[in-house]
Amino acid sequence: MRPRVWCGVLAAVALSATACGGGGAKKSDDAGASESSARAGFPVTVSDCMGARTTFDSAPKKIVTSNAASLELLMWLGAGDKLAGTGFPPGKGALPEQFAGQAAKVPVLGKMGIPKEKLLASDADLYVDSFSSMKNMGKMGDAPTAKEFEAAGIKHVFLKSSACASMSKAPRTDLSGVEADVLEMGKVTGTSARADELVGGMRKKTDTVRDALKGVPEAKRPTYFFFDYDAGTKQPMAVCNRQVANAVITQAGGRNVFADCDGDFKPVGWEDVVAKNPDWIQLGVRNRGSEEANKKAFDEAADFLRSFPATKDLTAVKEGHFVRIGSERTTIGGVRSADTVREIAHTLHPDLVK
Repeated sequence: MRPRVWCGVLAAVALSATACGGGGAKKSDDAGASESSARAGFPVTVSDCMGARTTFDSAPKKIVTSNAASLELLMWLGAGDKLAGTGFPPGKGALPEQFAGQAAKVPVLGKMGIPKEKLLASDADLYVDSFSSMKNMGKMGDAPTAKEFEAAGIKHVFLKSSACASMSKAPRTDLSGVEADVLEMGKVTGTSARADELVGGMRKKTDTVRDALKGVPEAKRPTYFFFDYDAGTKQPMAVCNRQVANAVITQAGGRNVFADCDGDFKPVGWEDVVAKNPDWIQLGVRNRGSEEANKKAFDEAADFLRSFPATKDLTAVKEGHFVRIGSERTTIGGVRSADTVREIAHTLHPDLVK
């Protein structure tokens, strides 16, 4: 009889008597879950590049990422234990050392883009995509439609600083878009406190650079060309003013020589590069898996510029003004973008940025 007496006591204090029955327990659990979600900041609504909205009532439990950059962000946020798969897996040495072991355990669903069938069958409830403007790197296969994602129970969100770059309405000259990605993913995964901490750290670094360079007029800042060596040497690929790299270069106290180009990337001619005659050239090389292999690739890129008739007499080439920082850290937004800003700033302005 004791349980019934206890139910009566609960009723007397205005709690539902059904809380002691099987169905009542579920209602109580649901109420508790709702309260917990509310405390974690849910519901959360986010939008894609075209403004379509997606709402989360609670944090996702199984997440698939499109590439190493989105995978790394989730690890920074402390949500790495929810990763159920990734495409474009990080190469050896590409991630911060503290994440390498955990990243190695994440199933690789595609060495490049994730095949549509594998993504839809992944049993994930969230797909974090960096490739919206490139249609999920469409050359690797068709991307699922919105209806197919919905039927599979997968919510589809984007890191807009990368995915929506070509659709931006104005040039990007700071990391506010990258910071917004970090904060938004913090809300989606229920890790907002950690996201706030990460963005605070990023702003501290970029604010330090800004303050150090405040006495350098715009016209006196060195001109800068990002040479995407891995995109091929026959025709250079310029990073334009909507690309994350433009923001990184600008905040670092450089002037992107192709900042007058609207969009994210644009093929140009070597004659265009020669006409710009940049003060500095970044050797855009993707991670090769080891310091030795990376050094070799950087050396190859520099040797090409020294030997190629069109570039051998450029100011940067003659003076050896080469910046050796990996492509991924410059052209794909993330927590370490602020470190890239500081590193480039130190190279361009060593007396001002220590």
